[in-house]
Amino acid sequence: MSDRSNSENNTDSAANDIAQAEAPKTKKAAALAAAQIADVMSPETIVVDEPPPKPNYPQYRVKPGERISLADIDPNASEHYTKKQHVEEELEHLRDRLGDLQERLYAENQRSLLIVLQAMDTGGKDGTIKHVFQGINPQGCQVWSFKKPSDEEASHDFLWRYHQRSPRRGMITIFNRSHYEDVLVVRVKQLVPEDVWRKRYHAINDFEQMLTFNNIGVIKFFLHISKDEQKRRLQSRLDNPDKHWKFSSNDIKERLFWDDYQIAFEEAINNCSTAYAPWYVVPANNKWYRNLVIARTIVDTLEAMNPQYPGAETGLENIVIPN
Repeated sequence: MSDRSNSENNTDSAANDIAQAEAPKTKKAAALAAAQIADVMSPETIVVDEPPPKPNYPQYRVKPGERISLADIDPNASEHYTKKQHVEEELEHLRDRLGDLQERLYAENQRSLLIVLQAMDTGGKDGTIKHVFQGINPQGCQVWSFKKPSDEEASHDFLWRYHQRSPRRGMITIFNRSHYEDVLVVRVKQLVPEDVWRKRYHAINDFEQMLTFNNIGVIKFFLHISKDEQKRRLQSRLDNPDKHWKFSSNDIKERLFWDDYQIAFEEAINNCSTAYAPWYVVPANNKWYRNLVIARTIVDTLEAMNPQYPGAETGLENIVIPN
């Protein structure tokens, strides 16, 4: 064997030894980061003095590996709250806290938060954004609604357009529909074969973990309404001329796929609720209770993240503003 061959073999062997030594370090670093993120994504363990919190949002979080059935979850649930008036003061308090925390997150400019909203048609995604995020500084909050992909978006991998809209540092970003559409509508409408969409659960989990490793917290809410409630809301839109702009005949066509969508949502939630990016199935027939649960969950998560104002520059005490 030539000296050159020996040299190449020695180089390959050394590279292999380094790779084997680095693999445990890589796994350990990832596991440590994932554990730290999981703590923050269970905020009641950090910021709640006397558990359970009110409202008891942890009961709606889907544990990793848990198999939930939407049929077993009551969309009318509201704990001990019975009227909108019972939550108005607390919801206003939560909005104030959210505004303060968003300002700290923006000023810190180190971390961000991604909030995913999914629901059946009329489930209340728009209403949640309107009522929970009142008073938030628009500079620090952005909403993206995802429709049918453009030709440019469709020419890339299915996560490409969502990654383009992930929050930059200091921001709260809300996805009104999200990357989960690519395991929901494409499955129900059979737009791609099962061997394509089924692999996407794994890709989504990896994508969300990558975001969390880059200091982006991820919380996902499924707004759970009943089929009867959807019918009532659609009829309300049809009966009110001022709401006709919100009604589409396509809503009726989509309603025919109700059972298929329920199965698709269950599978997405069961496959993709992780310790680092949990799903919450929030009872949403009562809009006021939905808003309260989501607001408290977001506020407590931000409290657990504990963003801080950056330190002031030195010597400010000596500055005199000139006339």
